[in-house]
Amino acid sequence: MKSKAVVFTAPGQLELREVSLRELDAHDVLVETFWTSISAGTEKMLFTGRLPKMQMTQYPVIPGYETVGKVIQIGSAVPEDYLGKFVYVSGSFGYTDVNAAFGGASQYIVSPYHKTTRLDILNDVSLGLALPLAATALHIVDLAAVAGKRILVLGEGAVGLLVCDFARLFNAELIAATDLSDFRLSKSSAHLRINVAQTSLSDALGTTLFDVIIDCTGSMAAIEDSLRFLNMNGTLVLGGYYERIDLAYHFAFMKELKILAAKQWALGDLERTLAIMANGKIDFKRIFTHYSSAWNGLAKAYETAFYDSNCLKLALSWKAE
Repeated sequence: MKSKAVVFTAPGQLELREVSLRELDAHDVLVETFWTSISAGTEKMLFTGRLPKMQMTQYPVIPGYETVGKVIQIGSAVPEDYLGKFVYVSGSFGYTDVNAAFGGASQYIVSPYHKTTRLDILNDVSLGLALPLAATALHIVDLAAVAGKRILVLGEGAVGLLVCDFARLFNAELIAATDLSDFRLSKSSAHLRINVAQTSLSDALGTTLFDVIIDCTGSMAAIEDSLRFLNMNGTLVLGGYYERIDLAYHFAFMKELKILAAKQWALGDLERTLAIMANGKIDFKRIFTHYSSAWNGLAKAYETAFYDSNCLKLALSWKAE
């Protein structure tokens, strides 16, 4: 079977290309994609050639791990009630002529059914696009153990916004958030919001100290600037993706700092996140600020997602034009 897919052909180059799907086996489903969204972190690093060299990251490669679609065909071992259901898919390796990192930006996707997440409990299945970022934010907040603590969140992109939302939900005592953009900060649920392009942390925070710093910027400079506001034996949670960790050691030494790296989500986090989505206590849809078609203007859509500071998340529609 053939499918149209977004393919990164070389650093800085992309196209909508016809690719070949492998045949379904007994445990596979075939998903017709309705929406994918673009990651401005990992996918941008893949697009610019900055991800570690592995087979799955070699060009030509299909990006994408934020996909929602409908199951239109099932293998013989798949429960029959999967047919016609909307699911979240975190990518696919089901291609025969192109690499996949992570393979979700495709019109059709072949995936083992147990690697999909059904969206039956959502009234609005498009919310499933927020599932991977939200589950990642949930995992970060779990690592931070925020209840009753003072939390400083660096960066109010999509993940940082959701980190603040979950920290509020799980009873953090105080949440302060930083960013360079008033637009991003305006969407934040933090108690204290600081535009560090206009106000220094020292002026904004004074002598306030925090139990946990959560970084969602990917910037070592931003992290290092914040560490003096950490309590003794405080925790730094790394919620971004970093080419290198490069921090002045004396901060870690003087504070007896604990550093935790958040990979993604933990087992069960997708289901927990779905339940929170269904109860409506957090506005997950507000992180989608831009929309585009997968069938035209693709280069402009990725440029916007990667480089427009007012774009939190861009969603691509694969519905027929």
